[in-house]
Amino acid sequence: MYGSLLVLHSLLRWLVVIALLYAVYRAVRGYRSSAPFTTVDNAARHWTATLLHVQLVIGVLLYVKSPLVQYFWSDVRQALTQQPAWFFSLVHTGLMGTAIVCVTVGSAKAKRATTDGAKFRLLSIYYTIAFLLILVAIPWPFSPLAQRPYLNTF
Repeated sequence: MYGSLLVLHSLLRWLVVIALLYAVYRAVRGYRSSAPFTTVDNAARHWTATLLHVQLVIGVLLYVKSPLVQYFWSDVRQALTQQPAWFFSLVHTGLMGTAIVCVTVGSAKAKRATTDGAKFRLLSIYYTIAFLLILVAIPWPFSPLAQRPYLNTF
């Protein structure tokens, strides 16, 4: 089950990145051009937040089952000397959690905003911050902290 969750997590990671990039694009474009907030914009807002919440559930399941995280919490002092252990146990988790909070708050505020410009502005700010946090928190193959392949295949 753990391997299947890793594969699903790996595929969903790219859907999240694409959806968030698309939502940021639409928000910035809409804000700059003073466009009306359409059903497509609202769908981008909604489905981006939904994908991130699905990714959160899978991430939490992986976190509690991860041998690396279990090792970290069994001997924190020793594990702090090993970059992958503290990266996944603390840094990745904290940054991704913060990014999900940004998307959730931004989506809720934009949904309740009364003007189209305010909706686009809120989404631009919150979703861009979340996007940058996610890019930093992804364990890229070239990262000095922790490496993972672009796609996990088991």
